[in-house]
Amino acid sequence: MSPPAAPATLDDARVIADATRRLTDAAIASASALTAGGDNIDLHQVLVDRVAYAATEARAATEVLAAAEAARAAGRGSAAMDELAIAAVADLARAARDRLDPIAEELGLDPYAALAAVAEPLRRAGREALVRRNGVAVAEAAGRNTWPLDPTLAEVRTSVRQFADKEIAPQAEHIHRHDELIPERFIQTMGELGYFGLSIPEGYGGHELGNLAMILTTEELSRASLAAAGSLITRPEILAKALIAGGTEAQKQRWLPKLASGELMVAISVTEPNVGSDVASVSCRATRETVDGVDGWVIDGAKAWCTFAGRADLIAVLARTDPDPARGARGLSLFVVEKPSFDGHEFTATQPTGGKLEGKADRTPGYRGMHSYTLAFDRWFVPAGNLVGEAAGEGRGFYLQMAGFAAGRLQTGGRACGVAQAALEKTAEYVTQRGQFGKPIIEFGLTQYHLGRMAHRLAAARAITYAAAEAMDADERKAAPLAAQAKLFACDVAVEVTQLGQLLHGGWGYAEEYAISRYVVDAQVLPIFEGVKPILALKVVGRALLSA
Repeated sequence: MSPPAAPATLDDARVIADATRRLTDAAIASASALTAGGDNIDLHQVLVDRVAYAATEARAATEVLAAAEAARAAGRGSAAMDELAIAAVADLARAARDRLDPIAEELGLDPYAALAAVAEPLRRAGREALVRRNGVAVAEAAGRNTWPLDPTLAEVRTSVRQFADKEIAPQAEHIHRHDELIPERFIQTMGELGYFGLSIPEGYGGHELGNLAMILTTEELSRASLAAAGSLITRPEILAKALIAGGTEAQKQRWLPKLASGELMVAISVTEPNVGSDVASVSCRATRETVDGVDGWVIDGAKAWCTFAGRADLIAVLARTDPDPARGARGLSLFVVEKPSFDGHEFTATQPTGGKLEGKADRTPGYRGMHSYTLAFDRWFVPAGNLVGEAAGEGRGFYLQMAGFAAGRLQTGGRACGVAQAALEKTAEYVTQRGQFGKPIIEFGLTQYHLGRMAHRLAAARAITYAAAEAMDADERKAAPLAAQAKLFACDVAVEVTQLGQLLHGGWGYAEEYAISRYVVDAQVLPIFEGVKPILALKVVGRALLSA
């Protein structure tokens, strides 16, 4: 009889993560040379996509290991967290290696040879027995999120979780199935609890608890309902970031306190019917005019996928102020458009001066509650003081919007973790209660393996998202690429975890009576908004890595 296999350790995970990082660093260097520092990405799209994603997987491996080690150092670690981190690192290393293999010849490297020196640690850390053991532990813990946090952040999470469980979760299925609007009491209570002001400075009515507190809040709200609560604080956050970065002092004083309190709700309007990821090609125009003696701008054109536009009091609209299309991004400005708040799935707003704004919600399979609208602006007048930055902000809209999007992407990483967490909990509950062939299905090895994999994938997504949040607290500009990586990875994890959970529910996973079906359709939107996955990988993550 052979001796029992040596268990994998955090030391094994460390050498694997280091080797994976060296492999992806080499891939980045080669891809950078091929693309002239990222200038020729479009000539090598498949290669850049694979390199960017492999590098993101390597970063997730580094962060999940770092999280386990930091928890140990702070006295908050556990064997369960260590084993999740070990399994995650092995999984991510293999994924990065295999992702680079089809382009190995172009890159001039051998991914399998690069990890050959860590073959034995990788084998230990990637044993299916370890993944199954993780699955059993997750089931015994009912899938609960016990990620170690310092006392202040732990209290934030506990408080939001209690609110979400009591107020949001009981209404989530009804809102989804009947395609209803978010109840006003959700917004009012969240405003009273300070959820809209978590990253707004105290001088403007916020709490300034930082990006990680904001992510924990978003995650717990999304766990209860992505559409009815999880996305509510994202849009005010995007506008707040743009105002903080480029607004005048008067604009900050005017809008930030009301954003922080939840008095004003926000929609973000960038996409157009014929313009998606190519934001610099926005054609909705704003023309300088004086209307009834007031200096300002008249907005004309169509916008699409403007989430929450009906209920919103403000819409942050990116419009072309320079009619020359050759000016591209330099011809765009960001406006704060005030409008009446509407219930329902359609609205028409008019101005005494003849302006009109119409909106109609597009039907979607999931993400109901917020509702995304197609908008038509017809000579809608906006005073000059509503151009973010006023005169100094003309032509800076693209850059202010992109700064806001970095925060939005970070929040989307948190939202993805919340949806995946909800799926993990419901699946853990189901597999312990559902019996087949005379025993609960958690007693079958494949069920244990799938549940364990759901858990360690989520652990990696959570680790890279939390790391991005902490990095943004230190330096938002430098952390923007990491926030994009967190969004890229966590959203894929949410899709994967929810679908695995659905499969483990069997036929009931396809029934609306089980919440897992809602999680699946809600998760589908995550890789699309705040930067659709292919463009995010190529033009945000890829460009940042190759030009560094």
